[in-house]
Order: sequence, then structure tokens, then C-alpha cells
Amino acid sequence: MFGECHAHVIMDGMNYRKAVDLHRDGVKDEVIRAHFEAYKKRGVTFVRDGGDALGVSKRAKELAAEYGIDYRSPIFAIHKEGHYGGIVGRGFRDLRDFHKRVLEAKAEGADFIKIMTTGLMDFKNHGQVTGTPLEAGEVKEMVHIAHEEGFAVMSHTNGIYGVQAAVEAGVDSVEHGNFIDEETIQILSQSRTVWVPTLVTVRNLLGCGRYSDEVIRPIMEIGERNLSLAYAKKARVALGSDAGAYMVPHGKGIEDEYDSFRQILGNSPGVQRWLEDGEWEIKERFRRQ
Repeated sequence: MFGECHAHVIMDGMNYRKAVDLHRDGVKDEVIRAHFEAYKKRGVTFVRDGGDALGVSKRAKELAAEYGIDYRSPIFAIHKEGHYGGIVGRGFRDLRDFHKRVLEAKAEGADFIKIMTTGLMDFKNHGQVTGTPLEAGEVKEMVHIAHEEGFAVMSHTNGIYGVQAAVEAGVDSVEHGNFIDEETIQILSQSRTVWVPTLVTVRNLLGCGRYSDEVIRPIMEIGERNLSLAYAKKARVALGSDAGAYMVPHGKGIEDEYDSFRQILGNSPGVQRWLEDGEWEIKERFRRQ
């Protein structure tokens, strides 16, 4: 089974607030262990987490070996104050402050740095991303600082401007990358950045009632088109489900993501090799130097 290249062990796939509240008075090992059991049951031996603000991912790093899991974590994500990201990490005011956060992550055992450069898909406004993306120049400096400290950079990013800015800044992976276009896919294909699409954060909502299927289907179609373009242009892509997000359970999420890729692209040896290569890139780059 492929590894899970984007997870949040703090989340439970059902109710984010309740999942977080479980850990507010101290990290609950039994919750982490239950998630790791779900991965072990499905033969998943590699998990790359997106971090959190309560030390859950940090504790998970200490427990993962008991389950035969190679677990990588940024400990916490880093977001600019006033922008999206507080739910998974710590904020910064300026680039000097950002550097301090990078050094904090290093001191706490981070394997890589995760940055937040845009908001989320806006399900109420098709094609739009919530909030204001960070400016390209600032993102470039953030990536430079992290790289100078010896870290690969995972970037939570959506939208055409955000993804193009992140790729041109030299991020090592783009997470989600919703609402992008063919030009952006071309830029990805000419870079070393690995794209982790997390398709099932949308696809698993179909029929669940949270949003109407009329809202979900066009977003799915964009994701399918972009994945097909990425494969045709041989952009670097890896499997990650955003496990822990709503309707994306740990363990099962990556199975659903893999099934989605096969439904869209087929199950040819070429697709298998492509995904293996993408996961290899993630494993090689996102490790403590």
C-alpha cells in the first residue's frame, strides 16, 4: 500500500472541534494509537503529518515506531497572523518572526517546515479561495529561510496565484492546489515541486448532505481535469488524503485517494510508477537533515 503523504493525526474525520478538544488538557495517547492502528491494519507504513497547535503530532512522532510507521512531522504549521492557519499551528508577524518559528520547529524536532500561504476552497463561491494569499515575494523569502535552516517546505496552498507563487518560490510540495489551471500545471511540471492533490476532501463529500451535489460535482470535475493534465505533463505528484478532514478517516482516507486516482487515470503500470516516484520524492526530501 502507498504511504499517506498528508494527514492530521489531531483530527478524526468527523468533528474537528471535538477532536481538538480531546487534547486541550493534554495529548491523549489512546486517540493517536487508534489512528495508528487504522494505518497498520491497512499496511500503511509511511505517514507525513501537517502538524497542529497542541503537540499531538509531536507526541505521535514518539509513538509511531511502535506501529512500524515512518512518521514525519513539521510539529506545527506556520501562518501569517491575520491569515488562515491558526487551527494547525503558530503565527508570525514579519519575516524575522517567521525565522523564530522555524527555529522553534527545529528545536522541537521537526522533520520539515509547513507554511500556509492561502486559505481554503470556498464552497459558496465556485473557483474562489477564502482570504487573501500571501504575496509572492514574502513566500519566496519564507521558503529561502526554511531551506537555509536545512528544511524542506510543505505548503498549504490553493488557487492559481497562490500555487504559482509557491512553486516559483521553490516549495518542495504543494498541498491541495485546488482551483488551478493548465498554465499552473505546466509550471508545476517544469519544477521540482511535488503536488499532493488530496482529492477525497471533495470527492468524499458527494452525497453526504453537507453541501449539495450540484456544488460538489463541478469541483470534482476540475480536480479530475487537473490530475489528468498533471499526469500527461508528468508533473511530480504523490498520494495524500488530508486524513482527519471531514469524511476522510485515517487509514481509509489514503485507500479512497488511491481509488480516486485509479478511477480518473486507470490502473496502468505507468500510473503506478508515477505515484511511486512521487512518494519517493516526498520520503527523500521531507526528512530531518
